[in-house]
Amino acid sequence: MYFSHTFVLITLPFFTAAIPRAGLPTSSGIAIPIAKRVSSSLVGPSRYASRVRNSIAKIKRGMTIYQRNTGVPHPLSGGIKMSRKRDKTGSVQLADDYPELWYGTISIGTPPKDFTVDFDTGSSDLFVPSKSCGSSCSGHNAYDPSASDTSRDLRKNFSLAYGDGSTVSGRQFADYVTVSGLVAKDQTLGAATQYSTGFETSQFPPDGLMGMGFKSISVYLANPPFQTLFSGGAVSSSMFGFKLAPNGSELFLGGVNSYLFKGPITWVPLSNESYWQASFDMITVTDTVTQLGFSFPVVGKTETIFDTGTTQILGDPVGINAFFAALSPSGAKPAPEYGDGIYTIVSTDSEA
Repeated sequence: MYFSHTFVLITLPFFTAAIPRAGLPTSSGIAIPIAKRVSSSLVGPSRYASRVRNSIAKIKRGMTIYQRNTGVPHPLSGGIKMSRKRDKTGSVQLADDYPELWYGTISIGTPPKDFTVDFDTGSSDLFVPSKSCGSSCSGHNAYDPSASDTSRDLRKNFSLAYGDGSTVSGRQFADYVTVSGLVAKDQTLGAATQYSTGFETSQFPPDGLMGMGFKSISVYLANPPFQTLFSGGAVSSSMFGFKLAPNGSELFLGGVNSYLFKGPITWVPLSNESYWQASFDMITVTDTVTQLGFSFPVVGKTETIFDTGTTQILGDPVGINAFFAALSPSGAKPAPEYGDGIYTIVSTDSEA
């Protein structure tokens, strides 16, 4: 499993501002504190290979939804190939797709009830456990549509499939969703009646997930919550930003937090309104061995997807080989024993 065309899936940097429409930066907006959950277990090669497979499966799944919703293939859909080879240790729980989560609190319904959600720019749908969910949702807060004066049954079911075959399924509703005092009225959401074992609280602390991508990759074919906030006038700017750091992390809605940076922001146009996808010019490597400090490009112009729900940097085989060859005299070596698209590189101390 690998990217056969030149593009990269990358986790978001410490601060990223995204702007779906033309506009000027602003410091007005709402800051939402977010917390980080990091897996405490060691990650060996086989488990890491499973995470890579799940990350690519997530992107491929979104591209399939994009084609269903728009009637045309996603521009990058031809660049993903999936191996049918299973992990040597067997099936991998869904939690392996979420070794690190950034989550905060939202409210749903009238009167509002609090839920914690993973804020994920690599998907576009909101779901939380339903009151009718069984033991698989134990320990999570549950949504009860009958207890909300603003809930509306959309009479549609949903199923979200993940890379290891696990699913989240349930029924679609529309209700008020409140994020730090901002209200998205009549927001489509999923009330899950079945969670996979990977959503147990020990592995997935948030109650649910809130997608922040575009409508074109929504399983519900509905506006994601932030788009609803903007179209309904709850925020005056269609920008949001993340600060992802060991302490003081936040999601900022309706602008950018000017207290978190100095100097101008470099704005990059979107390549496609599905994921937060843009082009970068090149990847360079700086020579520190000879102390001359030369920098040289190893990967040229590349399409990039920025995803807060993914911790890996993934790329095509040609680019990955070129990058590792620039770091190590022996270059990167394929490691087929762990799966297609997995490489090892010899470091100064050991093989990583």
